[in-house]
Amino acid sequence: MTTAAVATEHLTHEQKLDRLAEVAIRAGLGLERGQELVMTASLDALPLVRRITEHAYRAGASLVTTLFSDDESTLMRYRFAPDESFDRAAAWLYDGMGAAFKSGAARLAVAGANPSLLSNEDPEKVGRANRAVSQAYRPALELITRHEINWTIVASATPAWAAAVFPDDAPETALEKLWNAIFKASRVDAEDPVATWKTHDATLHKRAEYLNNKRYAALQYRGPGTDFKLGLSDGHLWLGGGTTAGNGLYCIPNMPTEEVFTTPHKDRTDGVVTATKPLSHQGTMIEGIQVRFEKGRIVDAKATKGQEVLQKLLDTDEGARRLGEVALVPHSSPIASSGLLFLNTLFDENAACHIALGQAYSSCLKDGDKLTPEQLAARGANSSLIHVDWMIGSDKLDIDGITASGAAEPLMRQGEWA
Repeated sequence: MTTAAVATEHLTHEQKLDRLAEVAIRAGLGLERGQELVMTASLDALPLVRRITEHAYRAGASLVTTLFSDDESTLMRYRFAPDESFDRAAAWLYDGMGAAFKSGAARLAVAGANPSLLSNEDPEKVGRANRAVSQAYRPALELITRHEINWTIVASATPAWAAAVFPDDAPETALEKLWNAIFKASRVDAEDPVATWKTHDATLHKRAEYLNNKRYAALQYRGPGTDFKLGLSDGHLWLGGGTTAGNGLYCIPNMPTEEVFTTPHKDRTDGVVTATKPLSHQGTMIEGIQVRFEKGRIVDAKATKGQEVLQKLLDTDEGARRLGEVALVPHSSPIASSGLLFLNTLFDENAACHIALGQAYSSCLKDGDKLTPEQLAARGANSSLIHVDWMIGSDKLDIDGITASGAAEPLMRQGEWA
């Protein structure tokens, strides 16, 4: 047994929760003394939120403001609100968040929603509500997608989420199992979690550097139900792990993270791709996704479950049918090795290679944060109200890197780096 294992195996739940909060602030967010923090979370995440708040103030935060959501209140809207409610969003709230970010506040989201919260609700209303929120939140979201501010996402186990992941276990057992999986994936069981994150971060940067030196023009994917070619944006940059935000602060946006990612060209994807994991989107499960691209645009899409919600998602705007991100993750990642289907994109996207519909990250283009929207589009960066990741990787997926001359080089074989 290793020294690290001896040192951490007897940690209490509260001690692990405190470590997760410390990792979120020190390794994930990189909070600066005197900086404000805007946090979002569900009421079920209150114990973790309190720990994060404590560590934020210990790190010198000037003010921590948390916006809480509640599943039961959300359902009440679908059951009792007038029809016109579903075309509205709290624009004043999202304007306020954007103003906070512009004034220098950091952003931290605590994930842990019920993956099936809205599965029994009217897909038409779900689609309208999601579109209204996307429109209202876009100015604030652009500051995040352009990495103008330091931000991160961590997870909190919740009863509804635990029940979805471990449906055969008693509620208390399911919740404990999910917490343990989160702690392990978030590396809080290491002897020094913050130092462990720095080492992992450096490994991801080395992988991104390798891909940037290769300068592939496209990626060719082949696997069960998948045969498509994805072109990369002109002047694309591969990123992985942490990044220095526009405000000069270093953050690791997703915790956990196992990916290296970049911006695909919005007009250069052709072929068929099939999802390898279900997608939990805004409280609705979408399963068995298969789409066909022509010249970058999805021209045919189907799902074995959640077809209507998928269609509403693709109809959000023109950019919703095009790609904004491509990410590579080895099948041997710790999250994939756990054997769990988390039903949460923060985790499942780090268990498999994935692509994202919608908005591109300008930081994945050379000098991208200095370009106008027109210049970004000319480089091939997509623009949309949405950014939705879904998983296409498995131990049966092969990927080739295609050079500018058209030559194919093995990049991944059976889900592992070649």
